[in-house]
Amino acid sequence: MKVSPIPAILMASVCLILPACTKLEAHLNDVTHSEEHLEASQHGGEHAEGGHGEHGGEHSGEHHQHKIIVTSPQSKDVTSTQQYVCQIHSCRHIEVCALETGYLEAIPVQEGQLVNEGDLMFKIYPPLYKAKLESEEAEAQLAQIEYNNTEKLFKQNVVSQQEVALAQAKLSKAKAKVNLALAELNFTNVTAPFTGIIDRLHHQQGSLIEEGDILTTLSDNSVMWVYFNVPEARYLEYKAGLAKDEDKLQIDLKLANHTIFPHSGKISAIEADFNNETGNIAFRADFPNPDGLLRHGQTGSVLISRVLKDAIVIPQRATYEILAKRYVYVVGDDNVVHQREINIETELPDIFVIKDGIEEGEKIVLEGIRQVRDGDQVEYEFQAPEEVLSNLKYKAE
Repeated sequence: MKVSPIPAILMASVCLILPACTKLEAHLNDVTHSEEHLEASQHGGEHAEGGHGEHGGEHSGEHHQHKIIVTSPQSKDVTSTQQYVCQIHSCRHIEVCALETGYLEAIPVQEGQLVNEGDLMFKIYPPLYKAKLESEEAEAQLAQIEYNNTEKLFKQNVVSQQEVALAQAKLSKAKAKVNLALAELNFTNVTAPFTGIIDRLHHQQGSLIEEGDILTTLSDNSVMWVYFNVPEARYLEYKAGLAKDEDKLQIDLKLANHTIFPHSGKISAIEADFNNETGNIAFRADFPNPDGLLRHGQTGSVLISRVLKDAIVIPQRATYEILAKRYVYVVGDDNVVHQREINIETELPDIFVIKDGIEEGEKIVLEGIRQVRDGDQVEYEFQAPEEVLSNLKYKAE
């Protein structure tokens, strides 16, 4: 009788599997115990956090209160300055063109030279125009002689009044041609129409030029026109009140090297239309330029400053921003912190000028903003606003 090997194989497999199952069960028990311990810890943390956030006022004795620094808004006179990128132009900047065709005979000026009104700048070769003038003058003399003879014959009743009128018209035409030839001859001398600075010379001596060719440009830099773009909101603000108190505005010019131009300006013009693409409108400020420091084409920044009387100011670091809105934490008489939205009128270095949302005398959190929540009851140390504003160096959190 043969014995089957299958039962022996099964018994051996069972003996091998049982120890492995025992180890797996022990490992699973350890994992389950760890997860329960972690869940309990998290539940305890949430309970402690919830108790602090929601019931901080009720259980203030059970939890350690935060000690923070508190101050108050201050009412004071501050200077608000708005800065705009600008372009500087001469009050008169023209192209000097040739009025006649010919050769440049002489150029008695240099590039960058200051010329006075009436100074000769270019001279075009004049012989042709002189000859034309002499010819027209001779024709005018001939017409004058004919007129005199006709008038004498009229007095002798030899010719009619109509003949005298024809001679008179011929004489007038000849004189007009003389004046035209004289003007053309004068056009060969190109003179400065006003006092200014000569730019680059486009043609040299001996060049053949045509009527209308640009010879150079001339700039009157006695007064500079400074153009800058203003947003629509600032324009409305200016028209609503600032224009009435224009004398109280301080208009300065900051140059490219960050120095301030020594002469103040004034708003002289506003363009007629807004730029629909940018929403801006161009202003013009006029600056005297007695020293000639400013030149046409320079760039810089216009600084418009005005004094805000009794403005409410707070440190920037006493505020925080959520979704483009500014908030502060206000501490009530019961030492409970409340979040409040504020509106900023203007921003100055390290401080905000408040439009509305908070008043002088209220207490706001200065340091420790990240340690408190809306509804927390806190202990704090108060610092006078004068002391705070005199030691500002940090921005908002």
